[in-house]
Amino acid sequence: MIRISTIFVGICMVLVSASLGLVLYAIAGISGYESAIVALTALTVMILYNAVSMRIKDRTESTGQITDLSRGTADLARQVAEFGRRLAVVESKIASAGTANQDRIQTVAGEIGELGALVKQLATSVATHEDMLTAMPATATVSPAIAPPSPPVKTVTSAEVPLAVEVAEDTVTPTAPAIIVKPEAAPARDNAQFTAMVKSAIADNRIDIYLQPMVTLPQRKVRFYEAMTRLRDDKDQVITADEFIGPAEAAGLMGQIDHIVLLRCMQVLRRLMVRNKDVGVFCNMAGATLSNAETFAQCIDFLEANRALAPSFVLEFKQNVFRNLGPIESEHLAALAQRGYRFSIDHVTDLRIEPRDLADRGVRFIKVPAALLLDPKQTSNSDIHPADLSDLLGRFGIDLIAERIEGERAVVDLLDFDVRFGQGFLFAAPRPLRPETPANGGAPNPSAKDPAKAPTDPNGLARSAPTTPARPEPPRSTGNAALARRATGPN
Repeated sequence: MIRISTIFVGICMVLVSASLGLVLYAIAGISGYESAIVALTALTVMILYNAVSMRIKDRTESTGQITDLSRGTADLARQVAEFGRRLAVVESKIASAGTANQDRIQTVAGEIGELGALVKQLATSVATHEDMLTAMPATATVSPAIAPPSPPVKTVTSAEVPLAVEVAEDTVTPTAPAIIVKPEAAPARDNAQFTAMVKSAIADNRIDIYLQPMVTLPQRKVRFYEAMTRLRDDKDQVITADEFIGPAEAAGLMGQIDHIVLLRCMQVLRRLMVRNKDVGVFCNMAGATLSNAETFAQCIDFLEANRALAPSFVLEFKQNVFRNLGPIESEHLAALAQRGYRFSIDHVTDLRIEPRDLADRGVRFIKVPAALLLDPKQTSNSDIHPADLSDLLGRFGIDLIAERIEGERAVVDLLDFDVRFGQGFLFAAPRPLRPETPANGGAPNPSAKDPAKAPTDPNGLARSAPTTPARPEPPRSTGNAALARRATGPN
């Protein structure tokens, strides 16, 4: 830009000089040669003046720009130095914080290691004491004179069982395996007599409901109840389900029994939900009822009328029933699932389980005996290790329940398998439901005990007269030690 302006000014000067020479020639009559010299001299002088003035102006502007650039560079250098100082401070703080956190982590790791060692010692001690308590009954049989006193009664608070139930005195001990006092064996009957006895029990309403809780592990908080069916003969001798189901199915009576049991289980659930909305009831249903269209129609009509309670009412079937489902049984099972009812599988004999197929059919719970889960042979006989079964079922929305738990050692081992629910005599034995509101339209059961005359505790639980003086209940392990051992890892 400066060169262009200089050339333009020079051309202007040439024109001005030529014009000045012509003017002088016209006024003074100077010859052409002399006028050209004068004009050239004037042009040279003006060009020199213009060049010097432009150079001075450009230098002045350049000096100002250099000064501004130097000032900006100095400011930038100061800022960089300040940022460097701050970065050094931050690095020192991070290094000190990292060292402190590492020291804390090492301290906590050492404490966790000590806690793990203590927990392992505690678990070993508990297992040793349990073995000693298990061996005590055998010693008592050799020397009855020095037998230990009878264990205390395991009571249940109103928050656990908000029902009026009759409590047996010597069913479960807190630390030793349960000692079940069985009634005298009934005289042998042929099939005809047994079938007649079952018909008589149904006709005379001698069908009892026993409740056994299912607890969460390791908290042992009651979450569900399983309703178990018992019959009584004309001499009030109790007949378990394993004894009467076969003859009842052969005689076509299981439909009537299941219908009565469904009615009573629904009544139990309504009474339970008055105090606790999160509780549920497991009700067993036979495969014969599922395959009989006439009896199933009666049951599903009743379940349809009570479908509002379906989320808390679980229908339980045997494993072999699910493995041998026919078209009719599958259709009936789908009809129940459409009404919102969930299913459970019990009487599991092996761990060859297809969780995806079961989940599609509406199964939400699987009961596996604790002895089967802890059996080392199952590792080679099944497709999955028992320790991974709970996680596999959980991916398909199925909860694993360990049943028939009778010792603290089993609870400790099951916690390593991530089992969420447990059931067994260790927690509570099945207890009969006191017939305050019979299912036969209000008619009292002549063979049942009078509720008004039965002694009860403040929680509304019927109790029998104590035969031995009460003694303090020994402390019971809750399984939290095993949970802490799992958190600390194998070391």
